Amino acid sequence: MNWVPPTAVERELYEARLRQDVDAQLKVLAAEELYIGQPRHEVDAEPDIVRWRAAVDPVTGGRYRPLLTRGVLPPWHPDWVFHSVSLDWVAEFDWPDPKQWLVVNGGTPAAVTLPASPQHRAVWRRYYAENDRTTDNRLTALHTGPLFGPLAFGLGCGAHLAVSNGVPWNEVGTVYLDYESQRRMLRESWSISDNAGWHRQMSALLDYSNSPPQPEFALRVREQLRRGLGELPAADLWRETAAGSLHDQGAPPGVVKDMEELVRRIMRYEARFRADGLLPDDGRVVSAAAYDYGRAPSVARWGLAARHCTPHEAEQAIVHAGALSRSAYHSWEEFSAGYTLGRVLRFDEDEYGDYYQGALSSHRLLMENEGSPWRNIPWK
Repeated sequence: MNWVPPTAVERELYEARLRQDVDAQLKVLAAEELYIGQPRHEVDAEPDIVRWRAAVDPVTGGRYRPLLTRGVLPPWHPDWVFHSVSLDWVAEFDWPDPKQWLVVNGGTPAAVTLPASPQHRAVWRRYYAENDRTTDNRLTALHTGPLFGPLAFGLGCGAHLAVSNGVPWNEVGTVYLDYESQRRMLRESWSISDNAGWHRQMSALLDYSNSPPQPEFALRVREQLRRGLGELPAADLWRETAAGSLHDQGAPPGVVKDMEELVRRIMRYEARFRADGLLPDDGRVVSAAAYDYGRAPSVARWGLAARHCTPHEAEQAIVHAGALSRSAYHSWEEFSAGYTLGRVLRFDEDEYGDYYQGALSSHRLLMENEGSPWRNIPWK
């Protein structure tokens, strides 16, 4: 057949279906997010209620409840949104008719049809309980999504967060997280509740004004000294020049002192980066702009999932983020080091904790995995 499974999940379900291997199907479903569609106006009116309606098979007349895996979700539509649920949630659902069936990916080669009696649903719960739903970073892709070109490049710049969130790196579509979770996250973490708010935050990221300016000032001073000296400046010269420049501009003593400490922090982090392979032995971070540019593709995707922007707006922002990244760096490695420095300077507090370890884990996966966009999309 000519059908290409959109992701590894649909391929595994298809192969299990060919073998009539229900155990394998349940193992796959137990590990994945499953999706229920609902009209957007209903969810907006009652965001905490999932209305999962039964459908009727036109051939048999039997009733079933439909689910989808991520790879076979329909194209983005402004008025049709999705809830993300687990197999355990499905098993605990109040099935009023014990003769109903569960149909996952109906009408596709990856379809799964399961009886939903109380006894069968108890088995689903067992599979879910026994599944090791690891939180380790995952690199996944949509085979039907962009793999090359400006849009794919921009999405590759957002791959840090795609990997840490366990979503396909190259998807610009119906969901990122589910609709209501996405809207809540954007509202609480980004103050985005509409198209205007999304544009405001997106502009800040693409202008590199979401992050504080001090790290870029310090890095720029070092680059200016390097060009003037023909070599990297000594640590003392860099620190004194950066702090002295602020003093000459009339900055308060506390701001000058903070700059001295910031230079020390950057040097400590760079030393750790070199030890962990984020930088080569003689490497340095040339700019921290990647932290804003690298988050922009995800904010574009989040806004799309929350219906705060259109696919065209999201794709434009993603392509723009990629172009800005290309102009600021010379390689995926340089970009990743800049992203990680911007992230840890803002949140890590010299702890080398989750903010650092998560970025390092994503970096290693993206640099080493043969399917990574960083291995397959040239930087220049």
